[in-house]
Amino acid sequence: MRSALFNAYYWVLSIFYGLSAALSALLPGRRPIAFALRLYSQRMLWALRTFAGVKIDLKGQEHLPKGAFIIAAKHHSWGDGFVMFANVENLSFVTGDHLEKFPLVGAILKKFGAIVVDSCGGPEARAALSKSAAQVAAEGRRILIYPEGHLAAPGERFRYRTGVYYMSQDFDLPVVPVATNLGCFWKQTDKQKTAGQATIEFLPPILPGLSKDAFMERLETVIETRTNELIAQATGQPVRPSVLVEWNGRKNVAATA
Repeated sequence: MRSALFNAYYWVLSIFYGLSAALSALLPGRRPIAFALRLYSQRMLWALRTFAGVKIDLKGQEHLPKGAFIIAAKHHSWGDGFVMFANVENLSFVTGDHLEKFPLVGAILKKFGAIVVDSCGGPEARAALSKSAAQVAAEGRRILIYPEGHLAAPGERFRYRTGVYYMSQDFDLPVVPVATNLGCFWKQTDKQKTAGQATIEFLPPILPGLSKDAFMERLETVIETRTNELIAQATGQPVRPSVLVEWNGRKNVAATA
């Protein structure tokens, strides 16, 4: 019943703020549409707490640098983005071009200043990522990226992509890893929610200057290690290493790490 109430509110709110964002896109400047997205995220977290009984404990905000930086977050749930946009000011994000197929979304993303890249990846996607991120970094905005590129179920991980490394090096920006156990309460895109207290934690930033291999190893290790600890806290189970899975476009397939 609680999940049904939240889901109904979710769609009503999403439609209302989607139309509001589309109208905001007609106004000059980025501020009106950014305000609409932040208010939407705050209202959604209120509904998640009030209707679904899922409370958010946000930790590690002292690790956020001043000025521009990159947030590299574990992605368990649609709720992850709401937490980031409700609590981090002046935030842009990296998204795949699949979102542009939805009505009005393309115009909203463009006006908001989202960094839209080819979901298939490759050298062209990296070039587009670098070009778009250059303007965002020059404006002093923060950049949210999900380095796995997919929603992972609790206890699973995808291959971490190197785009976050190149952004950090190209623009000399620190990267703040983010761990989460929100998937234990709102798993991926599931309609069913489980009441409880979820934890999202900002971890100490990784500074530019590492080699690509050293950077990627550190990023994945700190995110997965802390995420697995948070999952254990939420479930009461022992800490277990995450399982590497591969994405084939339809379902996740277990792979050997």
